[in-house]
Amino acid sequence: FQQLQSVISILGDEQKRAVYDQTGSVDCAVTEADIEDFEANYRGSDSEKNDLINLYKECKGNMKRLFCSMLCSDAKLDSHRFKDIIDEAIASGELKEKKAYKKWAKKISETKPPTSPLRRKKANKEPKTDLYAIISKRRDERKDRFDSMFSSLISKYGGGHVPEPSEEEFEAT
Repeated sequence: FQQLQSVISILGDEQKRAVYDQTGSVDCAVTEADIEDFEANYRGSDSEKNDLINLYKECKGNMKRLFCSMLCSDAKLDSHRFKDIIDEAIASGELKEKKAYKKWAKKISETKPPTSPLRRKKANKEPKTDLYAIISKRRDERKDRFDSMFSSLISKYGGGHVPEPSEEEFEAT
C-alpha cells in the first residue's frame, strides 16, 4: 500500500512526474549548483583529508592513480595542497613515504603552486560564452564584408535587369 501511495504521489505531481519521465528516478535531478556546493564544502574538509590518506594507502603512493580516484580533485589545482597534507601525515607517522610518492613530490616541488588551490576556476563557464560571442561576432563581420563586396560587384558590373532582345536581334545572333 505504501508503494502504491508513493506511485500515486509521483504521478499526481507534474514536476515529480517530469523528473521521473526524464531520469527514471523519483529523486530530484542533481544540478550543477548542487555539485558546486558539494565541491565547495568538500574541498579542504576533514572528510577530504581522510579520503586522501586512505587513497594514498590504497594506491601505495601512486599519485596519478590517487587523482583518478579522489573526489573533486584536479592534479593542476590540488597537487601542492595534497602534497602538504600527505607530508604532514608522513611527519606525524600516520603514513609511510613511498618511492612513487617521493618521485612525484620532488616533481611537484619544482613547479609553481596555483594562485588559489581551494576553489576551482569559474572561468570554465566564461570561455564558452566568450567563445560563442567571438564566433558570432566574426560570423557577422564576415557576412557584412560579403554583403558589401557583393553589392560593390553589382554596382561595378551592373546587375540590373537586362531587357530581352527583340525578335530581330534574337534571330541575328
